[in-house]
Amino acid sequence: MSKENKKVEFPLLVYDGDCTFCRAWVDYWKSLTGDRVAYAPFQEVAEQFPTIPLKEFKNSVQLITPKGKIYSGAHGVFRTLALGKAVKWLLFMYLRVPGFAFFSELFYRIIARHRGLAYFLTKVFWGKQLIRPSYILVRWLFFRLFGVVYLTAFISLFLQLSGLVGSNGILPASNFLEVLIDNLGPKAFWFFPTVAWLNVSDLFLHLVALVGAVLSLLLIFGITRTRLLAALWFLYLSLFTVGQVFLSFQWDILLLEVGFLAILLTLSQNVIWLFRWLLFKFILMSGAVKLLSGDIIWRNFTALNFHYQTQPLPTPFAWYMHQLPEWFQKFSVGFTFFVELGIVFLIFAPRRLRLVAAFFIAGSQVLILLTGNYTFFNFLTIILCVFLLDDAFLSRISPKKFAERIVKRFSPRIIPGPGQVALATIAFVLVFFSILQMTLMFSGSLPSSAQGMLRIMQPFHIVNTYGLFAVMTTSRPELIIEGSNDGEHWQEYEFKYKPGDLRKPPGFVAPHQPRLDWQMWFAALHAQRALESGIEEGRYNLWFVNFMVRLLQDSPQVLKLLAKNPFPESPPRYVRALLYEYQFTDFDTKKREGTWWKRELKEIYLPSLSLQ
Repeated sequence: MSKENKKVEFPLLVYDGDCTFCRAWVDYWKSLTGDRVAYAPFQEVAEQFPTIPLKEFKNSVQLITPKGKIYSGAHGVFRTLALGKAVKWLLFMYLRVPGFAFFSELFYRIIARHRGLAYFLTKVFWGKQLIRPSYILVRWLFFRLFGVVYLTAFISLFLQLSGLVGSNGILPASNFLEVLIDNLGPKAFWFFPTVAWLNVSDLFLHLVALVGAVLSLLLIFGITRTRLLAALWFLYLSLFTVGQVFLSFQWDILLLEVGFLAILLTLSQNVIWLFRWLLFKFILMSGAVKLLSGDIIWRNFTALNFHYQTQPLPTPFAWYMHQLPEWFQKFSVGFTFFVELGIVFLIFAPRRLRLVAAFFIAGSQVLILLTGNYTFFNFLTIILCVFLLDDAFLSRISPKKFAERIVKRFSPRIIPGPGQVALATIAFVLVFFSILQMTLMFSGSLPSSAQGMLRIMQPFHIVNTYGLFAVMTTSRPELIIEGSNDGEHWQEYEFKYKPGDLRKPPGFVAPHQPRLDWQMWFAALHAQRALESGIEEGRYNLWFVNFMVRLLQDSPQVLKLLAKNPFPESPPRYVRALLYEYQFTDFDTKKREGTWWKRELKEIYLPSLSLQ
């Protein structure tokens, strides 16, 4: 008489009940699969399944289905997780991706033979108790911190729009949109998306920024509706588009990319993986570009010998950091590469290693923001590190009752099947385009068809490339603007934040960005290159010449962007721009003269200019 296995009503996973490693992971799988899968140690049920040798039970898990099919090893684990609708992609990879099944089973056998070591590593990397990660507190914290970033970005722009792109500003948005229509026709609406196509008046642009600020407050106070996040994203994209050169910074496109993912996060917490991917891509690109550029300054670890004094808007701490010995500067460069090219890979590691990655990445951003004013850039990067945490970690560092109330109130949304498919499709597209961009950065080329796809997506900035200071500047040129009524006696215009007065200490301004001050840094670099190359063509930036004209016209909107107008009664007849080289002073000079900077005149960059 042949022996038959017992019929099971639900899929049953049989495991080794004497194995602490097995029990730990089975408890975790239970939290993922719920009541869709039953679990039992073989010591209790082996006799009910006589067709399975006892040796097989000891060597690997056995998944027994109601139809009598038996799956063991990695295949059994992946089918168990898929039956529980928790992790389906592993089974898909196992069945469809060549080589994945072979290496999965090989890895499983290695683990099975070294369970003691595997359990030790489990405790090291995940903790003593494996629990299903939840991200309710993570999402709650992210949305509020992200609302603060949005708020500071919109308010900062609100204060500067008139002077930058207003009708009497440096680069009027109305002129910009007219040129786009004249040159591109209807294509302009796609390649330059902005609500300003409806109205480009100064009042309307300020209204866009004001509405963005109000919606940001709603986000801070807990309204995390999909439409609200979509509105915030498009409003900032609208200002980004008309902002032209004044909104051409990497933190602006990072804000847009994070903002688009935030829309998806209102639909599913699974989007957290896209945030981790974005953080990985951003940090890795920031490190890789320093080496791919071929800059010898980065490669010989001397970049920070220059960075503190040559960055756009240093802080007082930058002056002191610049005084430190060279060995410390080289160590700091090494630490930068360690984080950006090493630690960054821990973003996809087990839980405890992800916490290590969060600590190092956030810590490095704190050091950067202490020595440089990079607007909301560092704050936004630190906020992205929140997605390397989980509710278990946040619960330990927050009041217990508060955490319990948040978890109870803000349970994750469950979207229907079609919505999940749509989200998965969007996620695939985003990762696909990210990989294309990374391929382009590392290899320097892409097929024309791939580049065409990137150009189509580019106007919306939902997938971007990153990498500040690919080539380190080793000197600090500064443009000093002067005005005169007689062409002989000149007076300086003083900017709010950029270096000018030698006694004026560097200040803290982040997360606000004085965008004219920032552009003056780029204009000075442009001027220095023009001087060194001796090429006159393209010597002057259009926006810079427009800025000088606005000074001659006494534009109140532009003058509000400055700290001091030496001609309060009437505008000067002439203006000019002098190119200086600035350097930090040392301790002795600062103590003796009270100066933070010293400077040397290089040339008259823009000769005397008048409205005539």
